[in-house]
Amino acid sequence: MKTQKVTLGLLLMNLFIAFLGIGLVIPVLPTLMNELGITGTTIGYLTAAFAIAQLIVSPFAGKAADKYGRKIMIVIGLFIFGFSEFLFGIGKEIEMLFFSRILGGISAAFIMPAVTAYIADITNLETRPKALGYMSAAISTGFIIGPGIGGFLAEFGTRVPFFFAGAMGTIAAILSILLLSEPNRTEDHNEQNPDGKNSFKRILAPKYFLAFILIFIASFGLAAFESFFSLFVDHKFQFTPADIAIVITGGAIFGAVSQVLLFDRLTRVWGEIKLIRYSLILSALLVFLMTVVHSYFSILLVTFIVFVGFDLFRPAVTSYLSNIAGNEQGFVGGMNSMFTSLANISGPILGGILFDIDINYPYYFATVILTVGIIITLFWKKQANQVTKSVEA
Repeated sequence: MKTQKVTLGLLLMNLFIAFLGIGLVIPVLPTLMNELGITGTTIGYLTAAFAIAQLIVSPFAGKAADKYGRKIMIVIGLFIFGFSEFLFGIGKEIEMLFFSRILGGISAAFIMPAVTAYIADITNLETRPKALGYMSAAISTGFIIGPGIGGFLAEFGTRVPFFFAGAMGTIAAILSILLLSEPNRTEDHNEQNPDGKNSFKRILAPKYFLAFILIFIASFGLAAFESFFSLFVDHKFQFTPADIAIVITGGAIFGAVSQVLLFDRLTRVWGEIKLIRYSLILSALLVFLMTVVHSYFSILLVTFIVFVGFDLFRPAVTSYLSNIAGNEQGFVGGMNSMFTSLANISGPILGGILFDIDINYPYYFATVILTVGIIITLFWKKQANQVTKSVEA
């Protein structure tokens, strides 16, 4: 049991490091924008390149993890991640930066399916949902805290954050070689998805579809908010990378603490559906408020609280899906990841185009999308009751 905990901890650390790479670039984007003379649209594509590559390569990497083994895919993925971060650190041309981000996405595609399969191999149907919840938390934390670490390290040099991440990835790869062993395969998680046609039908199943759409909406809101936060406060308030790091890291910590203290209690009081609705309302309101606040303290306050909404949404929807998924936990986890990746692609791209028109437009658009999510939850309640009845029956 102790060995399993160590293994799970190492797997979660690997995921955290990989997704740290998505957010690490955010605080230095204004500096890169000035150095290379690029537009917000280009920044949006640069941010999304990681998620695009991850989405395309993930299915092939998942098959490779089944064919060649979990450990080797994790180790190769971590070495690719380390190399991509070093490459970004030395890159002086925009083409090199895009290549680096694409490699980073490929590394995440290698790591995530292999880690998911590894976790399925070392858990059973009873313990798997909890482990997959930890996996989701590691991914979200890496994405959220990445900008904070990047901002602090950028005080020592614009490219220092990437050398740091490269070293972390390389160290994680070496630790994985030394400490991970290839798990004994379990087949129950593979049997949940006998063919691709059924996968598409299950995405559209009423009990899943609205939850997946809401995952996309909330992830889109977070990606649009965070991806352009550094450019927004740089252009509007002349924030330094250190200022950006303080605000985002503080918000991430405040959100995580609120999640620990409030989630279980609010779930018991409201249930997952209402908690999801109220989290979206809080997020939409605060994303909009970012366009009207003016003082440093008000920006700090809004950013701290906005993460509470996003941090309460994620475990609420994961818990809801876990409760109704039965023996389809692997399918649900994969779809959760897919819809999150789609949001991480479209959020920065659309945000970049809108940023070039008006710096407030990405936040206006994110507010509208989150509001659509709120409206969806109003129609979701009856469906959720029907699902509950069918499960109980």
